[in-house]
Amino acid sequence: MLIPEDHLLRQIEKTVDFSFIYPLAEGIYSPDKGRPGVDPVVLVKIVLIQYLYGICSMRQTIEEIRYNVAYRWFLGYDLYKRPPHFSTFGKNYKRRFEGTDLFEQIFTHMVELCIHKGAVRAETLFVDATHLKASANKHKKVKREIQKQVKSYHEELLAEINRDREAHGKEPFDDDPPPGSAPVTQSTTDPDSGMFVKGEHKRDFAYSIQTACDRHGCALAYDVAAGNVHDSVSFEGLYRKLLPYNPLRLVTDVDYKTPAIMRMLLTGGIMPVVPYTSPKAGKGFLKKSEYIYDEYYDCYICPENKILSYSTTNREGYREYKSKKYVCGKGCRLSECTRSKTHTKVIMRHIWEEYMEQSHHIRYMEGIKELYAKRKETIERVFGDAKEKHGFRYTQYRCKAKIEMEVALAYTAMNLKKLARWLTYSFGFLSLSTLFL
Repeated sequence: MLIPEDHLLRQIEKTVDFSFIYPLAEGIYSPDKGRPGVDPVVLVKIVLIQYLYGICSMRQTIEEIRYNVAYRWFLGYDLYKRPPHFSTFGKNYKRRFEGTDLFEQIFTHMVELCIHKGAVRAETLFVDATHLKASANKHKKVKREIQKQVKSYHEELLAEINRDREAHGKEPFDDDPPPGSAPVTQSTTDPDSGMFVKGEHKRDFAYSIQTACDRHGCALAYDVAAGNVHDSVSFEGLYRKLLPYNPLRLVTDVDYKTPAIMRMLLTGGIMPVVPYTSPKAGKGFLKKSEYIYDEYYDCYICPENKILSYSTTNREGYREYKSKKYVCGKGCRLSECTRSKTHTKVIMRHIWEEYMEQSHHIRYMEGIKELYAKRKETIERVFGDAKEKHGFRYTQYRCKAKIEMEVALAYTAMNLKKLARWLTYSFGFLSLSTLFL
C-alpha cells in the first residue's frame, strides 16, 4: 500500500520473474552444509538497486535499504527485517560467484527477455567504446616489457601475403618471427588496467568497455579490455558475441575502420557504416586519393600521368608502389609529391584495401548518412546515461573479472529499466525514444 503504482521497482517486479536466478545458482549454493545463506535472488536484487539508482557503494546501498520502504518491498523484506551486512555481497562473490559466469548469464537472460517482449530491433547495431576509470593511483606504476599479442587473423594474413608475393614473382616469407615486445606502464594497484592517455594532460589507469546496442539503446553485448588496448584490437571478442543476433548493419566510429575489421564484417554479410576519414597527407602534399589505382595493370598513376609500379609486399600486408627516379624530373610536381633525395614516391596499399573501398562506397548509399547520425541517440546516449545515472564514471573494484561483473550488472539494470518503462507506457501513445528520456 505504501508503494505507488507507477514506481519503477513495482514496474520491474511486474516485468521480470526473478526466480530464473535459482537454477543459475544451483551449483553454487550448498543446501546441506553450513548455515542458510542469503537468498541469491535477494543478493542480485540488492546490487540491481545499487546500479538502478547509481548508488556509489554497497555500504550506502544497505544503509538506504534500512529506511527505504520501496527497496524493502522489492527485496521481500517487511518493516522490521534487518538487511544483510554491507560486506555480505563481497564475501559471497569471493566464496561463490568468483570464477563463474553467473552475472553474464543474468545479463544474457535480460537481453533475451527484451527480445522476447519485442523491445529490441537487432537489424542495425551501434558499436563504440568508453573508458571506466580504474581504482588505481596513477602515480603507483612501473615500466615493464610485455610480449605483443599476435592478432587472431595473423596466419590468414600471412598466407595471403605469401600468395600475393608469389603472384608478383617474389619469394614467400619462410619464417614467422616472434611478435617482439613493447614497453608499457603498468599499475601496481590493479595490473589488469591500462594507462589511458587523452590529450596532453589526461593520463589515468582505466578499462575500455566496448558495447553494442540496438536503435532503442538496449545494450546487447559488451567486452572489457585494458584501457591501453585499441578498440580495433579487442573488437573481435565483441564481434563473436554479436553473431547470434544476425545484424545486417554495424555502425561504428573511425577507430574500427581498419582493413581487417572491414573484411571481417563484409565477408560475414554485415554492412559496415563508418565515417569519412580525411587524408593524412602533410600540408602542401598531394593526397593519396589524387593517385589513381589501375587494377588491371596493378599500378598507380600520379597527377602528371607517371607510373608508380609494384615493388614488393611487406610483412604487414602492404603492397609498395614506387616511382622511377629517372622518370620524375622537370615539369613534375616533386615538391608536392615527395621530399625524397632520390625523387622516389612510395604509396602503400593493403592487400585487403578493396574492403576499405567497399566501406567507402557504402557511405554514399541512401539513408546511410542519417543512420550514422543516430549514434548520438543510441550508443553515445547509453554511455552518457551509464556515467551520469548508473555510476559508470569510475569503479571501486579491481581486476578484470570484477569489472566484467560490474559492467554486466550495470547494463542489466539499464535494460531492465528500459523494458519495464516500455511495457508500462508504450501501448500506442508513447515512443521508445520518449520513454527513455
